[in-house]
Amino acid sequence: MRYSRQNKILELIKTHVVETQDQLQDLLEEAGYKVTQATISRDIKELQLVKVSIDKDRYKYTSGKFDKQPISERFVKIFRETIISYASAQNLIVVKTLSGCGNAAAEAIDCLGLDHVVGSVAGDNTLLIIVDHEDNVKEILDGFENMIALRV
Repeated sequence: MRYSRQNKILELIKTHVVETQDQLQDLLEEAGYKVTQATISRDIKELQLVKVSIDKDRYKYTSGKFDKQPISERFVKIFRETIISYASAQNLIVVKTLSGCGNAAAEAIDCLGLDHVVGSVAGDNTLLIIVDHEDNVKEILDGFENMIALRV
Protein backbone atom coordinates (compact mmCIF):
# COMPACT_ATOMS: atom_id res chain seq x y z
CA MET A 1 0.00 0.00 0.00
CA ARG A 2 2.88 2.40 0.78
CA TYR A 3 4.37 2.08 -2.71
CA SER A 4 0.98 2.52 -4.32
CA ARG A 5 0.32 5.62 -2.20
CA GLN A 6 3.75 7.08 -2.89
CA ASN A 7 3.29 6.46 -6.60
CA LYS A 8 -0.04 8.29 -6.39
CA ILE A 9 1.69 11.21 -4.64
CA LEU A 10 4.20 11.47 -7.48
CA GLU A 11 1.34 11.42 -9.98
CA LEU A 12 -0.59 14.08 -8.05
CA ILE A 13 2.32 16.52 -7.82
CA LYS A 14 2.87 16.15 -11.57
CA THR A 15 -0.78 16.82 -12.44
CA HIS A 16 -1.73 19.36 -9.74
CA VAL A 17 -0.14 22.39 -8.14
CA VAL A 18 0.20 21.00 -4.62
CA GLU A 19 1.23 23.74 -2.23
CA THR A 20 0.58 22.19 1.19
CA GLN A 21 0.47 18.85 2.96
CA ASP A 22 -3.22 19.48 3.71
CA GLN A 23 -3.92 19.88 0.00
CA LEU A 24 -1.98 16.69 -0.72
CA GLN A 25 -3.95 14.87 1.98
CA ASP A 26 -7.24 16.02 0.41
CA LEU A 27 -6.14 14.87 -3.07
CA LEU A 28 -5.04 11.49 -1.68
CA GLU A 29 -8.35 11.02 0.11
CA GLU A 30 -10.22 11.87 -3.11
CA ALA A 31 -8.16 9.11 -4.75
CA GLY A 32 -9.16 6.62 -2.03
CA TYR A 33 -6.12 6.82 0.27
CA LYS A 34 -6.93 7.55 3.92
CA VAL A 35 -3.76 9.07 5.36
CA THR A 36 -2.57 11.10 8.31
CA GLN A 37 -0.37 14.17 8.21
CA ALA A 38 2.46 12.13 9.75
CA THR A 39 2.22 9.58 6.92
CA ILE A 40 2.31 12.34 4.31
CA SER A 41 5.32 13.91 6.00
CA ARG A 42 7.18 10.55 5.94
CA ASP A 43 6.25 10.00 2.30
CA ILE A 44 7.51 13.46 1.35
CA LYS A 45 10.82 12.71 3.05
CA GLU A 46 11.18 9.22 1.50
CA LEU A 47 10.28 10.52 -1.96
CA GLN A 48 12.71 13.41 -1.51
CA LEU A 49 10.09 15.95 -2.55
CA VAL A 50 11.08 19.58 -2.48
CA LYS A 51 9.19 22.84 -2.76
CA VAL A 52 9.93 25.13 -5.68
CA SER A 53 8.74 28.64 -6.34
CA ILE A 54 5.84 29.02 -8.77
CA ASP A 55 5.55 32.77 -8.34
CA LYS A 56 6.54 35.50 -5.92
CA ASP A 57 4.57 34.18 -2.94
CA ARG A 58 3.71 30.57 -3.80
CA TYR A 59 5.55 27.24 -3.70
CA LYS A 60 4.62 23.76 -4.85
CA TYR A 61 5.93 20.25 -4.26
CA THR A 62 8.01 18.61 -6.95
CA SER A 63 10.21 15.57 -7.25
CA GLY A 64 13.65 16.18 -5.80
CA LYS A 65 15.44 13.72 -8.07
CA PHE A 66 18.30 15.01 -10.14
CA ASP A 67 19.88 13.35 -13.18
CA LYS A 68 23.35 13.20 -11.61
CA GLN A 69 22.11 11.89 -8.25
CA PRO A 70 23.48 8.44 -7.35
CA ILE A 71 20.97 5.63 -7.68
CA SER A 72 19.45 4.75 -4.36
CA GLU A 73 19.12 1.26 -2.94
CA ARG A 74 15.49 2.33 -2.52
CA PHE A 75 14.79 1.66 -6.22
CA VAL A 76 16.09 -1.88 -5.94
CA LYS A 77 13.99 -2.36 -2.81
CA ILE A 78 10.84 -1.06 -4.54
CA PHE A 79 11.36 -3.43 -7.46
CA ARG A 80 12.24 -6.37 -5.23
CA GLU A 81 9.26 -5.89 -2.91
CA THR A 82 6.60 -5.27 -5.54
CA ILE A 83 7.21 -7.85 -8.27
CA ILE A 84 5.38 -11.15 -8.33
CA SER A 85 6.74 -12.68 -11.53
CA TYR A 86 8.27 -11.91 -14.89
CA ALA A 87 8.62 -13.56 -18.28
CA SER A 88 10.23 -12.68 -21.59
CA ALA A 89 9.31 -13.02 -25.25
CA GLN A 90 11.92 -11.97 -27.79
CA ASN A 91 13.02 -8.46 -26.77
CA LEU A 92 10.11 -7.86 -24.36
CA ILE A 93 9.89 -8.55 -20.64
CA VAL A 94 6.52 -8.58 -18.87
CA VAL A 95 6.65 -8.04 -15.11
CA LYS A 96 3.64 -8.75 -12.87
CA THR A 97 3.49 -6.67 -9.69
CA LEU A 98 1.32 -6.28 -6.63
CA SER A 99 -1.88 -4.38 -7.37
CA GLY A 100 -1.20 -0.66 -7.73
CA CYS A 101 2.57 -1.10 -7.96
CA GLY A 102 3.17 -1.31 -11.71
CA ASN A 103 4.10 2.37 -12.00
CA ALA A 104 6.39 2.23 -8.95
CA ALA A 105 8.22 -0.80 -10.37
CA ALA A 106 8.54 0.96 -13.76
CA GLU A 107 9.94 4.08 -12.10
CA ALA A 108 12.43 1.88 -10.25
CA ILE A 109 13.55 0.22 -13.49
CA ASP A 110 13.79 3.57 -15.29
CA CYS A 111 15.83 5.12 -12.47
CA LEU A 112 18.22 2.19 -12.32
CA GLY A 113 19.30 3.07 -15.87
CA LEU A 114 19.84 -0.54 -16.90
CA ASP A 115 21.90 -1.05 -20.04
CA HIS A 116 19.90 -2.19 -23.08
CA VAL A 117 16.52 -1.05 -21.67
CA VAL A 118 14.91 1.17 -24.29
CA GLY A 119 11.88 2.00 -22.15
CA SER A 120 8.99 0.74 -20.12
CA VAL A 121 5.22 1.01 -20.03
CA ALA A 122 3.28 0.39 -16.82
CA GLY A 123 -0.24 -0.35 -15.80
CA ASP A 124 -1.76 -1.00 -12.40
CA ASN A 125 -0.10 -4.38 -11.87
CA THR A 126 1.89 -5.00 -15.03
CA LEU A 127 5.07 -3.57 -16.48
CA LEU A 128 6.33 -4.02 -20.03
CA ILE A 129 10.06 -3.52 -20.52
CA ILE A 130 11.41 -3.08 -24.05
CA VAL A 131 14.99 -4.28 -24.51
CA ASP A 132 17.11 -3.09 -27.44
CA HIS A 133 17.76 -6.65 -28.71
CA GLU A 134 16.58 -10.08 -27.65
CA ASP A 135 20.20 -11.18 -27.14
CA ASN A 136 20.36 -8.75 -24.19
CA VAL A 137 17.22 -9.96 -22.39
CA LYS A 138 19.13 -12.60 -20.41
CA GLU A 139 21.42 -9.92 -18.97
CA ILE A 140 18.38 -7.94 -17.76
CA LEU A 141 16.73 -11.06 -16.31
CA ASP A 142 19.97 -11.99 -14.52
CA GLY A 143 19.94 -8.51 -13.00
CA PHE A 144 16.38 -9.12 -11.79
CA GLU A 145 17.48 -12.40 -10.21
CA ASN A 146 20.30 -10.60 -8.39
CA MET A 147 17.88 -7.98 -7.06
CA ILE A 148 15.39 -10.63 -5.93
CA ALA A 149 18.15 -12.65 -4.24
CA LEU A 150 18.65 -9.67 -1.92
CA ARG A 151 15.15 -10.26 -0.50
CA VAL A 152 15.18 -10.80 3.22
